[in-house]
Amino acid sequence: MMSRILLLLIFALPALAQDAPWSTYRGNNRRTGNTDNVAGPAKPEVLWFSKSTEHYVASPVPSGTEILFPALGAFNSGVVNAIPLNPKDLKAVKPSWTKAAPLIKLPTVSSPAIADGKIIFGDGMHQTDGAVLYCLPADGGYLLWALTVPGRLVHLEGSPSISNGKVYFGGGAAGVMCVDLNTVLLDGKELSVKDVPALQVAHWKKLQAKYEEDKKKDPDFAIPPTENDLLKPSPKAIWTQGKTRWHVDAPLLVAGDKVLVASAFLDKEKEGERALFCLNAADGKELWKAPLTYNPWGGPTLAGDTVLVTGSTISYDPKEIDGAKGEIIALDLATGKEKWKKATPGGILGCAVATADAAVFTCTDGKLRSFDLKDGSRKIIYDAKGGFFSSPAVVGDIAYVADLKGIVHAVDLKTGAAKWTLDVGQDPVKMPGMNYGGITIHGGKLYLATCNLEGPFARQPTAVICIGAK
Repeated sequence: MMSRILLLLIFALPALAQDAPWSTYRGNNRRTGNTDNVAGPAKPEVLWFSKSTEHYVASPVPSGTEILFPALGAFNSGVVNAIPLNPKDLKAVKPSWTKAAPLIKLPTVSSPAIADGKIIFGDGMHQTDGAVLYCLPADGGYLLWALTVPGRLVHLEGSPSISNGKVYFGGGAAGVMCVDLNTVLLDGKELSVKDVPALQVAHWKKLQAKYEEDKKKDPDFAIPPTENDLLKPSPKAIWTQGKTRWHVDAPLLVAGDKVLVASAFLDKEKEGERALFCLNAADGKELWKAPLTYNPWGGPTLAGDTVLVTGSTISYDPKEIDGAKGEIIALDLATGKEKWKKATPGGILGCAVATADAAVFTCTDGKLRSFDLKDGSRKIIYDAKGGFFSSPAVVGDIAYVADLKGIVHAVDLKTGAAKWTLDVGQDPVKMPGMNYGGITIHGGKLYLATCNLEGPFARQPTAVICIGAK
């Protein structure tokens, strides 16, 4: 019993090392998609679902009493919906609040990071140039700050990481940036972010007063204010690294005084560098570099002193799955030296998940695999018979993952057998869709959403879904 308790404590330590749950991609540095260690249901039931015309690429993120679903809206506009974890009306689930255009102008495929009552996320994707990093209060109130990052091939696709009051994020061709979470600049003055809400309220009152005045003068031409008219404080910049030399679309990982950065090489544009970089968190100086065979779209995962990096010959394009190849590599955190490396007959687009003794990941060949953390030997393999883009979520010995056919799988990591499966294209949802962002498990419930931009269900409705036990 004592050895089991020690094992559980060891397993929990990396997640607890973060400033707060969900302050980094997939909840913690092991990328488990869960932070409360409460497993999903033994028998799945759809508790609620919501039909949508938006497309969901990012992983959902719990925030207080809500769960955040970034999305691509009409004409590839950016949307963030905050849906109650426990909706009052299960038959008509509606967001508590929504942020969209004109405040957010570009597609939103970045999973937010949550810390200190703040929500941080970026916009933009590969088809767009220039992007914005946003900071909102957890209740969806007025903008706290925004950082505009201009430039060709600049987009904030990967989730930021927050550690010790600093926000670290990748910006495509903009490289990696670090800004102060709690210090802003406004009209040339340095302020605490705590001062911003009162300033925004006062500014909004002025905007409303002017609008009322304009209506009296000429109601046909009076334009009501929007959130885009609010003040635009910017965060205090600390450092930038890799600008125009790297291409960073993957989520970052902060481990104490180190920042792990996965950079890709764009074959078409012939730009970027395919490698994993380890930087000094204080100043961004490069500590080591590990060249990679394939592009690391899923970003790094950390298990103790072992860094896991996945790679793929293809990006998130269903048409290119045939013939895709992948790789997972384990590196030493201190030196970047290779511990082991394994090739896979399918691209690995999502990040790996680190359990106490294994690296768990999915491939575009439709298989979920578990490799031993020490030597990379295979532990189990599960054939879903449908390709995967998304990472699994893991609680205990169960991995939960959704495939490109819209089927959710709960897999026993001890035996490699399915505990259960659920097809969202069947009753009661009846809306098939591909999963890109992965499943998030919170409070014993599974949250996921679909994306039908391409593939077999293209142009069909999408869905936001909650699975649990009735």
